[in-house]
Amino acid sequence: MPTRRTILTSITTFGAVAMSDLSALASAFLNAPSTPLMPALFIGHGNPMHAITKNPFASTWERYGRNLPRPKAVLCISAHWETTGTKITAMPAPRTIHDFGGFPQELFDVKYPAPGDPSLASNIVSKITKYTIELDHTWGLDHGAWSVLRRMYPKADIPVLQLSLDMNMSPQQHVRLANDVAILRRRGILIVGSGNIVHNLGRMRWEGPAYDWATEFDLTSKRLIEQRDIAKLAAYETLGTAARMAIPTREHYLPMLYIMGVADSKDDLTFFNESIDLGSVSMRSILLSGAS
Repeated sequence: MPTRRTILTSITTFGAVAMSDLSALASAFLNAPSTPLMPALFIGHGNPMHAITKNPFASTWERYGRNLPRPKAVLCISAHWETTGTKITAMPAPRTIHDFGGFPQELFDVKYPAPGDPSLASNIVSKITKYTIELDHTWGLDHGAWSVLRRMYPKADIPVLQLSLDMNMSPQQHVRLANDVAILRRRGILIVGSGNIVHNLGRMRWEGPAYDWATEFDLTSKRLIEQRDIAKLAAYETLGTAARMAIPTREHYLPMLYIMGVADSKDDLTFFNESIDLGSVSMRSILLSGAS
């Protein structure tokens, strides 16, 4: 039976391999002996300029990159990959996607050449059977992924996969998918959700304090996260006016639900980067500590 290295080499050299070869690897990686429980992170990524400027948010990302256990791979759920159906990147060399406008050329010049891992993507698809996940060969790493990871792992030497947000799924369905994805934490994989709990760009302002509704919902979400009340977090539309203002669209909120969905009872939960940026963007982030 071909090894994982053989398959990856074949993909890199010839551009593709037969699906039967990938099927031969199905579950081999995920059925290997368990590793210690890896941490998981929800990161409020905010302004893309945090990727290249000196700022307290990125300094914290850098510190976690230095201090957390080194992962075998990273699975990122970014606010910036919305799809019909759930997809996972499966190319050996994902491109750097500059999915924004109006920023300095220096930001567009950034490349984050982290490798992908096609065989791992295939194994995940074979293991997560309650939901159909499609192997994707066209997307890459959008700024929700690379703006954070280039600060955590600047050498770009850890494989990175992205899992898309199926916008036809309810928040509750996203949570259930996350429950299944949680097995990856026992296989040396760091799961990173990248978005913002409060994200209303239509009300963004460069100066002045945070809006009252932004602060209110940021603190409401903190309380529910501390209580691990994922049912209420998923039913955010029932949480009042502040929630409706904080979440005008849900794509930046859903990655937080994924991280709460992969939480383990053994995890310690801590917050970092607890502030509101630009009046209407919460940078609140979450660390699930992992355990031996």
